[in-house]
Amino acid sequence: MGADARPEGTRTFRASSGPVVMIISGLLAAFLLGDAVVRGSWGQMLLFAPWVLLTLWVVYEISFVSIVRVDADSAFVQNMLRRTSFGWSRVRDIDLRWQLVFSLDDGTDVTCYGGPVRSRPVRRPSRGDEEVKAPAGLRDLTEIRDRWEGADPAADAPIRRSWDIPALIVLGVLTLWATAAVVIVNLG
Repeated sequence: MGADARPEGTRTFRASSGPVVMIISGLLAAFLLGDAVVRGSWGQMLLFAPWVLLTLWVVYEISFVSIVRVDADSAFVQNMLRRTSFGWSRVRDIDLRWQLVFSLDDGTDVTCYGGPVRSRPVRRPSRGDEEVKAPAGLRDLTEIRDRWEGADPAADAPIRRSWDIPALIVLGVLTLWATAAVVIVNLG
């Protein structure tokens, strides 16, 4: 029973508030759309829905989607719509300023919005025999640095930057839907 549940070698870091904010926002969106059906009609809900869903999409992008995923050979960072992946040999330094920052060998820095963050030390009553526990951000930084330092030099994945295409497609569909809703309402 003491075995680790996550796959060996892969670790994902995400802001702890992201899932909570996403669940609350999703429940609020479902309530608003359900209320539009109950008080109005399905047609009115379909005219109202793109605005609620666009707001939910923004909340998703700001609070939930940003992550840092590390394994034995490489790291993957998603900051809202931007994705960056690179092998450990491309990393010059890893630091924890306000957020986790990877300094890459091409001279750029990748600041991770969804990864470990610097926090204040936990205040505890002083007792002589109690150990002081390191903040979670520093423990996570240590784990990431250990993976970087223990990486195989032959694992030389290039730096790849891309956009989150599925999220952009959803944004495009919601924008078209909202435009159609405005046109339908203006036609009367």
